[in-house]
Formats: sequence, C-alpha cells, structure tokens
Amino acid sequence: MATFTVVVGDPETGQSYQLEVEGQDGNRFLGRSIGDIVDGNAVGLQGYELEITGGSDDAGRPMRGDVRGPALREVLLTGGTGYRPKRDGERRRITVRGAEISDETVQINVRVASRGDETIAELLGEADEDDE
Repeated sequence: MATFTVVVGDPETGQSYQLEVEGQDGNRFLGRSIGDIVDGNAVGLQGYELEITGGSDDAGRPMRGDVRGPALREVLLTGGTGYRPKRDGERRRITVRGAEISDETVQINVRVASRGDETIAELLGEADEDDE
C-alpha cells in the first residue's frame, strides 16, 4: 500500500495544504507522471482536478520532469530543479528521481487545475468563522 504526503497548492489564494494519503487513494498516484491530471477525490477534494507538479523521495531527492521513469538517475545539470549553480556556466552531476511516481516517492506536489463548487478550506473543514 502506498503512503504519500500530498502538498496541494492553490494558485488563486497562494495557500498550500499538506494531506496524508494512503491505501486505495494512494494507489491512484502510482504510475502517474509530472504533468498528469488526477481526480481530487483521492485527497478528499470532491469536484477538483489536480495537476502533478513534482515531488521527492525519502532522501529528499527531487523528481524532474525531463527524466523518464521512476528510478534514480545521475544527470549533468546546468540549473533547474535539484541544482542551482553558483556562477555562470557551472555544471554538476546530480542524482535525481524520474518523473514517474513510485513506492519510493514520499511527497507529491500538486496544484489545482480546475475547481469544484466549495473552497478547499471548506472541504477540509478548515474554514474560519471570520471569513464568512
């Protein structure tokens, strides 16, 4: 059974929500890749669609969209996800994880692709009384 921490980013409000997903709902993410659309019911957001934007494994190695498959790869990077060069032209061989979600993935980053009728805070039971 797959267990993930799913970080849902809401670009409209700028807030993010951390949700634990396991069992049947966690299995919905297995085999998906960066850029895929997932039904929001997997994390308790009925009516929402979520786009996978990245993630990381238990050692903190990031997923890269340009590396195929779920395995670890050593790639020569000039910048982007997983490496920030200190000076112009600097390159480094960095170990990253592929774009496909597997059992080794611990955290999955998603953003809201399409909204439902209720807000995320209402669906998660976090709505403040002051906001109404």
